[in-house]
Parts: sequence; C-alpha cells; structure tokens
Amino acid sequence: MPYPEVLIRPMRDELMRFGVEELMTAGDVRESFLLPGTNLVVVNSVCGCAARNARPAVGMALGHENRPDRTTTVFAGQDLEAVAEARHHFRGYPPSSPSMALLKDGEVVFMLPRDRIEGRSAEEVAKDLVEAFDRFCTAGE
Repeated sequence: MPYPEVLIRPMRDELMRFGVEELMTAGDVRESFLLPGTNLVVVNSVCGCAARNARPAVGMALGHENRPDRTTTVFAGQDLEAVAEARHHFRGYPPSSPSMALLKDGEVVFMLPRDRIEGRSAEEVAKDLVEAFDRFCTAGE
C-alpha cells in the first residue's frame, strides 16, 4: 500500500529541485523512453539509502559538465504502473530501489542497483554516475 502523498512529497521534491522530471504513469514512461538521446532514470524510494546516498548523488552528478539529455524519476511503492513499465525496460536487471539506469536511445547502457548505492557515500555514488555520463553523455554526441 502506498504511503500518504504528504509523507513522500519532500522525497519527490528533492529530485525535482535538481530538474528531474517525474514520470507518474506507464504512459509517461513509454513516452519518455521513446525519445532519442540519453536519460538517467532514478527509481526513487522511501528508504534511508535513497535519502542519504541516492538523491544527493543525483544532485551532485547533474552539476557535471557531461550529463544526460533528460533525467527522470519513478517512485517505487508509489507510482506502481510507472515503476513496472520502467523496470520492463531494465531487462536483465532485478528490481531494485533505489536504483538508477542510464538509457541511450531507450536502451540501458549503465545500471546502478541498490547494492551499489547502499552503504556507500553520496560522493561515491555520484562518482559512478559522472563516470557513466563521461562515457555515454559526452558533449557533441
């Protein structure tokens, strides 16, 4: 059962302050994933490692010179259809939240599952994202 929106709104807003677009329906996800270019998809969560590591890491990484064309988010346990649709595109990766997937032209080119977020600092997670951005989101591509 989803948490009351009043409790999770600050968790949604934290990512939106970084310019991340919320995808709240399966249709939103399908539409976004069809767009060409790069898209960092953040599977948001209410857990402590999302608050302590994942969301701050996204903010840090998005300050880097190379970054995705778009950054979007779905909220695990809340926007159920949107999360299911996003995970459908993450073939070969078990469901995990929080997690982050970098898509290029709709295909996953980099995945950062929960076990690479939990127990690490936000700076370490941001470093992984920046390395992926440098590899797949370089300027001029």
